[in-house]
This record gives sequence, structure tokens and C-alpha cells, in this order.
Amino acid sequence: MKKYFFILSMLAVGLASCSKSDPGPVYDPVAQAKADDGVIKAYLASHTDITATKDTSGLYYQIITEGTGPVITNDSKVKVSYVGTDINGVKFDQREDYTTTLSASTNIIAGWKIGVPKVKVGGKILLIIPSTLAYGPYSNGPIPPNSVIIFVITVKELVTGTTPI
Repeated sequence: MKKYFFILSMLAVGLASCSKSDPGPVYDPVAQAKADDGVIKAYLASHTDITATKDTSGLYYQIITEGTGPVITNDSKVKVSYVGTDINGVKFDQREDYTTTLSASTNIIAGWKIGVPKVKVGGKILLIIPSTLAYGPYSNGPIPPNSVIIFVITVKELVTGTTPI
């Protein structure tokens, strides 16, 4: 009987310890934005060929080609080609002819919503996106939490409905 009591006691202690979870560090978006800015500034210091501008949102961007087509707005639906890398240049995504809407109701990251309208159709832009405008404290596939990410995006078309304009 003592054997069963001991086993049940150990099981109870084990279960009780499982219910107390360490919430880990508290996510502070202001502190993270500051840390991301430091990472981006270090990246730019080591990549002197990049002359990025910092947007008030914290996004860094460089217009490679402005484009000559229609103006893109926050409600535009665009067809783009892009390459996404981490801050070390490791590619995590690449697509041709990807169509998305830039409106607030879509699931694309805020960095795209802010950056893509800075060029016109036919334009190409480099976006260096702080984690607060990307995936924040969450991982996304191969992208770890709190990661600065980089995209080179070429806007191919402005799309309305199913017909490009």
C-alpha cells in the first residue's frame, strides 16, 4: 500500500509542478523596436552600398526603381515578385507573381503595407523590416521570434478584381 501511496504522491507533485508555468520574459514592443533599430543600424554600417531611409514607423527602405505606373495605395491589390531574407542574408522565401491586398484587413506584415506604396507599378524597393513590423515575438516557419527581416520587392501590376489595370 505504501508503494501505491508513494507513486500517487509523486504523480501529484509532478502534475502540480506542471501547472506552474514560467511565462518567460514579458514582450516589450518599445524595447524590441530599439533593439531592432540597433541591429538594422549595424547591418547598414556593414553594407555601405545600401542607402536606406528610416520611415517614422521604424521601417528602413531604399527605392531601387521608383516605377512609372499608377500610384499604389493602402487599399491596392498588387502583383509582385519578391525575395525575403533574414539579416544574415539567408533566404527564407521567394515568389514570382504573388498577388496580395495591402489593406489593413489582410494578413501580410505591416512592413509591406507601409513599404510597398512607396513605389509605383514597375518599381523595386528594398525593405529592412524591424520585428515589430514583421512577426513580432512569434516565429513564422524558419523565422525566429523578434527577427529583423529583409525583402526586395518588385511591383509588377496593380490589380482590380481579376483584371490588371
